[in-house]
Amino acid sequence: MAKKKKAAKKKKVAKKKKSMKKKKAAKRRRAARGLWTSPEVKLLRKLFSTNPTAKIAKQLGRKTDAVKKKASRMGLRKSKKYMRSLGRA
Repeated sequence: MAKKKKAAKKKKVAKKKKSMKKKKAAKRRRAARGLWTSPEVKLLRKLFSTNPTAKIAKQLGRKTDAVKKKASRMGLRKSKKYMRSLGRA
């Protein structure tokens, strides 16, 4: 009976360690996404004024809010022509 309990406890500990490794790996992946590379910035500068932000975000593999924030910090704006096409001018 004691052997079964020890074996069950070992499995539980091993499972918890595996789970922690996955969480740490996911955290590293998220953190690595923070910095913008030069090609990403160039593409954002090229596409932002005439394309939907969601489309650009998907293309860059980033969240829409991150793209909006970066564009704002760079001083980028949607073009008047694009805004008119949306009916917002």
